[in-house]
Amino acid sequence: MAVITDEVRAIWADMIDTMEAMPGVGLAAPQIGVMRQLAVVDASDTRGQAVRMANPVVLHASHQMRPHDEASPNLPGVSARIERPRAVTVRFLNADGAEEERDFVGLWATSVQHQIDHLAGRMYFDHLGRVKRDMLLRRARKVGR
Repeated sequence: MAVITDEVRAIWADMIDTMEAMPGVGLAAPQIGVMRQLAVVDASDTRGQAVRMANPVVLHASHQMRPHDEASPNLPGVSARIERPRAVTVRFLNADGAEEERDFVGLWATSVQHQIDHLAGRMYFDHLGRVKRDMLLRRARKVGR
């Protein structure tokens, strides 16, 4: 996507409403059935600070890792402790249609990476070893019954 249109802005608005209703700190467009490279993240304490991203790409990631319990509305009732880089630099098209490079740290960085995984067709549990992933998926099936 090379241009931010009113349609894209409407999708972002819907994504932010959905993220707030969950509640969550991020959402990728495929999670709401929109197969576009769009994501929103708001890890602020006060909320209302959502970053809108089109075509996000991680340019740099810190060597220092940060563990965090991650979950997804796509797999309700389960979570897993995932280690991701504590800080990342991401390039994306922002809400104004300009290319932006921004540094994200802590929960912001975790959520951005989580959303970029969704855009690539990956889930947080793909970062687990086979045994832990299989246990998590079995638990999710039990919760879903």
